[in-house]
Amino acid sequence: MSPKSEKRISRKVYERELERLQADLVDMLDWIRQEGKKVVVLFEGRDGAGKGGAIKRVSEHLSPRFCRIVALQTPTEHERSQWYFQRYVQHLPSAGELVLFDRSWYNRAGVESVMGFCSNAELEEFYQTVPEFERMLVRSGIQLIKYWFSISAEVQDERFVSRLNTPRKKWKLSPMDLESRLRWKDYSRAKDRMFAETDIPEAPWYVINSDVKRHARLNCIRHMLSIIDYKPVAREEVQLVRRPAEDESHRPPLETQKFVPEWYP
Repeated sequence: MSPKSEKRISRKVYERELERLQADLVDMLDWIRQEGKKVVVLFEGRDGAGKGGAIKRVSEHLSPRFCRIVALQTPTEHERSQWYFQRYVQHLPSAGELVLFDRSWYNRAGVESVMGFCSNAELEEFYQTVPEFERMLVRSGIQLIKYWFSISAEVQDERFVSRLNTPRKKWKLSPMDLESRLRWKDYSRAKDRMFAETDIPEAPWYVINSDVKRHARLNCIRHMLSIIDYKPVAREEVQLVRRPAEDESHRPPLETQKFVPEWYP
């Protein structure tokens, strides 16, 4: 069945469900904060699979003090000389934090291996290390959740064309993205090996069908809420009291301030 013929939820239903799930995410983060939990969520997938949009909906109404998004740039020469996982370790959560990785250490299994940015020896060392690295994270008290956003070639093409034709989206399409499109089969083989080597009981991979963005976002959030065993936290009731009257006579006149023009009154 092609993506166009699939039954899709309406925008109205999507927005209603998203609002409900995002309210639950607020409760979940409150629980993480109160209990001092440490949660890491990895968002992986092909270019155009919708990882960024899902992360945005997860974090949209969460406090940035306790929910952090990590989207690292290409490593510097200094970082390349370090232990491979070193630049990721510094972004792991402290107690009471939720960290969302927009791509992660699995760059080595995907883009680096396919595009030749790492040697075969470095790739093999990665596969020898990453299962134990993740077990170590789990033993230290981190809950590690790994999502793979799965997209079809046809839908990826549609999204790339949309990016090309939409000025505000052009930044999302890089020469690397276009090259990845030509190496579809290579990325498929890389993903298959990544799953075979790193789908461990302590940190399994969860696959999200992302051909329909709305469905993918809702399914991702609902699943996250289902596997983080949180409980609603009682909040202290807050009431607004009457604001005391202010004496304006001692304040400088408004004319002394530089106001932005009101182009949109």
